[in-house]
Amino acid sequence: MYYQNVSEENKGPSKRNIDIKCKNKKYTKMESCPLDSSNEELDEKYKIHLPKLQSSEIKLFQLVADDDVEGVQSFLQEHAKFNINCINFQGISPLHIAVRIRSDSMVSLLLKQPHIDIGDTVLHAIRDNNIGILVMLLNAQKKVSPGLELAGPTHSTEFPEHVTPILLAAQLGHYEIISLLLSRGHSITRPHPPYCLCASCKSSLINDDPLYASMTRLSVYQAIASPAYIVQVSSDPILSALRMAAELTENAAAHRQLAAAYLQLRSDVSAFAVDLIGCCRTSEEVEVILKQSSGCRGQRHFVLPRLLMAVNYKQKEFVAHPNTQQVLESYWIGDWYSWRSKSVLAKAFMVLSRIFLTPIILLMSMVLPRHRLVRHWQIPFNKLITHASAYIVFLALVFHISNQDKTQQKRGPPDTGAEAPLILYVCGYTWSAVRMCLMQGPQRYFTELWNWAEIIMLLLFGLTFTLWVAAAVEAANSENDLERKYWEQHEPTLLAEGTFCLATIFAYFRLLFLCQLNYHLGPLQVSLGKMTIDIYKYVIVFTIIISAFAAGLARFYQYYDGMVYEDEFGVKTVQVSSFTSLSDTLKTLFWGLFCMAPLESADVVLTNTKHSKSFNKFQENRHGYTELIGYFCFGCFEVISVIIVLNMLIATMSNTFQRVNDNVAIEWTFGRTEVYIDYMLQTTLPSPFNMIPTASGMGNVVDWLRTKMNKPQGVKARWSLSYCCYMERDIEASLQQEYPALMSVLLQRYFRDKHSTAAVCCTIEAELEALRRELSAYKAQNEKMSKQVNIDLPK
Repeated sequence: MYYQNVSEENKGPSKRNIDIKCKNKKYTKMESCPLDSSNEELDEKYKIHLPKLQSSEIKLFQLVADDDVEGVQSFLQEHAKFNINCINFQGISPLHIAVRIRSDSMVSLLLKQPHIDIGDTVLHAIRDNNIGILVMLLNAQKKVSPGLELAGPTHSTEFPEHVTPILLAAQLGHYEIISLLLSRGHSITRPHPPYCLCASCKSSLINDDPLYASMTRLSVYQAIASPAYIVQVSSDPILSALRMAAELTENAAAHRQLAAAYLQLRSDVSAFAVDLIGCCRTSEEVEVILKQSSGCRGQRHFVLPRLLMAVNYKQKEFVAHPNTQQVLESYWIGDWYSWRSKSVLAKAFMVLSRIFLTPIILLMSMVLPRHRLVRHWQIPFNKLITHASAYIVFLALVFHISNQDKTQQKRGPPDTGAEAPLILYVCGYTWSAVRMCLMQGPQRYFTELWNWAEIIMLLLFGLTFTLWVAAAVEAANSENDLERKYWEQHEPTLLAEGTFCLATIFAYFRLLFLCQLNYHLGPLQVSLGKMTIDIYKYVIVFTIIISAFAAGLARFYQYYDGMVYEDEFGVKTVQVSSFTSLSDTLKTLFWGLFCMAPLESADVVLTNTKHSKSFNKFQENRHGYTELIGYFCFGCFEVISVIIVLNMLIATMSNTFQRVNDNVAIEWTFGRTEVYIDYMLQTTLPSPFNMIPTASGMGNVVDWLRTKMNKPQGVKARWSLSYCCYMERDIEASLQQEYPALMSVLLQRYFRDKHSTAAVCCTIEAELEALRRELSAYKAQNEKMSKQVNIDLPK
């Protein structure tokens, strides 16, 4: 029977069983059973009391479990004063059982009883996705108090107090129930940002229990991140999903103890946006989604604002989806389909020949900005070729200056003839960096490590040019023929050579940025970037380890610095300057990380004393204890830093590479998309020609001023500190009309696909439930017939 089975499974050990266990052989030496004695001595007031059903209550439970409506009705008529709200030790009442067996008639009968306590049965009906019973329960609650159905349970053994009906329905993703509850006035209050310090949040931090508050917050996010809830409260589900993913990432960083749960929610809500874009069947449908500019403030100048927003939110799966990439590829290469069929030599020739075509592109952009060839050169992929050819010239200039002959060099800046073009190139790249920062916004621009590398390169070149000017001034005011070995170490010419060396390294290192476009080199470049982050983490550990040993060994051998010992054969041994000063100690420990420190670093060398002049080795004075401590510390440093930490770094980098390699389709595609977007925002002309005003550029300025003054419909002239001057154009009316209809179709496809998947999983469960109901009905019918013929059937 339903109740008896439940009670027997949860029944604790009886006293008889305890006595049997106590009489086991391994307890023979004990005077009495500890469990029995402790129970006898336990004070009555400290005992745990759980509800216990009487025989009549057990009978009612069984009648309800058997779905015997007539039997329950007869039972209640016979027991007029019966407590219909009785519960067992699990907190289950007859109404709970009726809801669980999905009996509408039984629930209707029980709700008619006076003083019936509905309790948390509403939540049980929601969990079972039973709309008919849920409506009956909600109506019953509404009769008691109009606002009662909006609140959570007060004394529930299964659900916390903050779990409201709409909250649970959203967490479980029951679309129909969510729609029903929203129509009845239910709602979910969205949490404030994690670092909000408003009066309400401050009061909550002071007065609320931290565990309850954090779990409530997580529970709310589990509800509002549900796709079934998002589609019913948002007119743009994809935008809401992208924003929700960013919000969940912020919460994961703020609440580290629940970071795994928040990141899982982020993954789920991101998958919802990916599934929607995956439901598109044509390129036009994908374009309608990616061209939506709502919620993309400052990004409307980009042809695909929604894609740029997804990149900013690091939605890699959304960006790397084949449907998204197919549309992006069409914008990237335009109508230049013949490029793919060209050989490698032909492609290389086109890149090199673009060096000589760039002045022609400049001339045509100034004179014929709307010419077919100019539009062809404005294709993002053509921009890449033009900029790459210009960068080749830039690197050639840098290499020419860096490799000049310095044997006969005098004071002052270099005089190779390539300095003036190099300065123009650097000015052009500086203007391009400023323009990209204004177009992308500082927040996105400064989050890219490649942009930081470019900024450092430009600053080094700028510092070099400044030092060239200082060197020229000093050369004009002092002796110019002074040989290099007599120059001071802070000579502007020497400083300029050092900064130019670093700038050259950064300039050539930037070639790795273009490697992201290659299918074979791209994953390696992505892995390199992520490994660099791993190195940053371990640098902190190495810094602490080196600082700890350097603090102890800084001047440990200072007294012995410069000492020379001569043995009996005339061989001299010089004290190594390893631990004689802080700088020498740091240098020794640093090279010790790579096992390149001298083997004699920890040796202590004493100058020959008067007694050791006889070359009697037994009379030599040795500071063995000091040397022992030095060897011990240096050995411990090598073991900790090289054998342990350095190998941990290697293992971490290997895991990072493997993780990227396992997810190469997403990681590399996302990195390539970032390169695409950068060149889609670049100017047609590369540096230094980008500093020359063109007809199209001046036309944009005129259009902005005209829009600012006339204020036509459909376009707005905007200005902000983040994006400077830009134009915001409303999306086409056709896109505005198509988007709601398209989202409706996509959501139908999405839910149909999810329903088909869930239906397969629920088939077996539904069949088992139907079989159980049939057996219960058959059993109740047999018991009724046995009563009529007065025959007791065997139990």
